[in-house]
Amino acid sequence: MKLVLPPRVSPARFSAALKAFEGVVGKDWVMATDADRDAYSDVYAPGPKDEWPPSAAVAPQTVEEVQAIVRLANEYRTPLWPVSRGKNLGYGTAAPRLPGSVVMDLGRMNRILEVDPKLAYAVLEPGVGFFDLYEHIRRENIPLWLSVPGNGWGSVIGNALEHGIGYTPYGLNGRHLCGIEAVLPQGDLVRTGLGAMKDNPAWHLFPFGYGPTWDLAFSQSNLGVVTKAGMWLMPAPRSSLELSWQIPREEDIAWVIDTIAPLKIAGVIDQNVFIPSWMGALVPLGNRQDFWDKPGAIPESRVQELLKQYNLGYWHVTLRFYGEESVVRAKAEVVKGAMRQHLSTPPQESWWHEGDPIDNYDLTMGVPTVMPLQMSDWVGGRGGHMGFSPVVPATSEHVVGQLKRSRKIIADHDVDFYASFTLGGRFANNVNMLMYDRDKPEQVANIRKLFDALISETAKAGYAEYRTHLGWMDPVMDTFGFNDHALRRFNEKVKDALDPHGILAPGKQGVWPKAYRAEAGVRS
Repeated sequence: MKLVLPPRVSPARFSAALKAFEGVVGKDWVMATDADRDAYSDVYAPGPKDEWPPSAAVAPQTVEEVQAIVRLANEYRTPLWPVSRGKNLGYGTAAPRLPGSVVMDLGRMNRILEVDPKLAYAVLEPGVGFFDLYEHIRRENIPLWLSVPGNGWGSVIGNALEHGIGYTPYGLNGRHLCGIEAVLPQGDLVRTGLGAMKDNPAWHLFPFGYGPTWDLAFSQSNLGVVTKAGMWLMPAPRSSLELSWQIPREEDIAWVIDTIAPLKIAGVIDQNVFIPSWMGALVPLGNRQDFWDKPGAIPESRVQELLKQYNLGYWHVTLRFYGEESVVRAKAEVVKGAMRQHLSTPPQESWWHEGDPIDNYDLTMGVPTVMPLQMSDWVGGRGGHMGFSPVVPATSEHVVGQLKRSRKIIADHDVDFYASFTLGGRFANNVNMLMYDRDKPEQVANIRKLFDALISETAKAGYAEYRTHLGWMDPVMDTFGFNDHALRRFNEKVKDALDPHGILAPGKQGVWPKAYRAEAGVRS
C-alpha cells in the first residue's frame, strides 16, 4: 500500500515524527513500508483496502513508551489510531478512520499482571488475547472461566472496550471491566475509580469510586489509550447442563423471545442466549455453492429443502446452566416446562461435571475459538463480512418487527439472509451477517448500499446499532439525533478539552476533534 499522509502533515514532518518514534521504541518497532501498511489495512474491507489507509505503525511495550509516543504525536501533529491487537474483524480490523493516521499497535503490551482466584478477577494489558489468558489459566490450574466472543484472536480488554459480547453469565464483557489505567491525549496518566488512590487493593473490585465514574468513558472512545484494566472472571462451576432445541419456523422467534426473556430477567437463565438462524449450521459444512450454485439469494423453497435435508429448525436455541447440580436441574426443569408450552419435542441434553473434558469449540464454556470466522468463506473467493447489529427491546413485538424490516431490506438487495438474536435479558442484539467476495466489485457495491439502507430504515423505526464498521461510524452517529445531536456535541466538547490537537483516533465512533471535524462523513 502506497503512503497516504495524514491531513496537513508534510512529508518532512511525517519523517521527523517517525524518527522521533524510533527514539522511543527502537527502529524495529516503527513500521512504514508498503508491506507494513498492508498488514494494518482492513483485511475484510468492503472495497479497496486503501480506502482507510494507515501511514505507518508504532508498537510501544510500556506505559512510559505510550506516553512518550502520544506526546511526540502532539508535537508533530501526527494523529494516532490505537488498537489492542488489531483483530476487530468485520469492523475495520486495525485500519484507521482518518486516512494517514499512524496505528499505535499495543500488541507488545501483553502481560497478564495478576489473576486472583479468590476474588475472581484478572489485571491485563491490552495485548493479552483470549487464547493467552485461557492458556495461562489452564496452565496454572486456576478455577476461573472466561467470557469469549466469536473471535478468539482478539484482545480481552479491547473486546470489552468495544462492547463485545460473550455467551456465559459474564457475557456483557464491558460490564465486567473494573478499574482502568489510561494515557490521556496529551500524555498524562490516569487511573479510574479506587485506582486514583495509590496502591488501593480494592481498585479492581469496586466498580465505582469517588465522584464521576470514568471507566466506560474509555469504551468505544478516543479519550485515552487504555494500558491496563481489571476484568472480572467467572468462577468455574461444579457442573453444567446444555439444553438444545431446533425451532421449526421463522415466525416461532416470537414465542421463543417471550418465553426466554422473562426467565433471563428473573435469573433462571444466567447466560446471554445466542439464537442463530439456520445458516449458522450450514456454514461449517461447506461453501454457498455446495447448497445453492445459482445467482441471487437462496430462495425460501430451497431453504425449506435444506432444513429438511439436514434436520434443522429455522432457529437454534441452546441454553447452558452453571453451578451446583441440584440448582442446575431445578432451573432446567423450569425452562423445559416453559418451552414445552410451545414445542412438544424435548431438548437434547448434555451434562458436564468438574473434571470432565471441555469441548474445544464451546463458547458457552469460556473456550476461545475462531470457528465462527469461517462465515467469511461462505460466498467463496476472498471472502469478507460485516455485521449490521441493532439493539431492540426483548419482546416479540420489537424482535419480529426488526426481523421483518431487515429481512425485507436484505431481500430487496438479493442477499442471503443470515441473522441471529443474542438475548441479554431486557434487550436483544440482532446481528445480520453480510458476506461478500472482496474481488467482486458489484457484490461489494451492493453490500455497501444494503448497509446504508439498513442503517437508515432501522433508525426511522427508532433503533440503533451498538457497534459498526469504521466506514459507517459517522452515519451511525448521525442516527443519535436527540436534541440536535446533543450527545455528539457533548462528546466533541469533552474531546476538544482533552485533545486540543485531535491526536487520538480522530473520527472514532463519529466523534471528531475540532482539528479534523471537516473530515466527518468523508470516505476516501
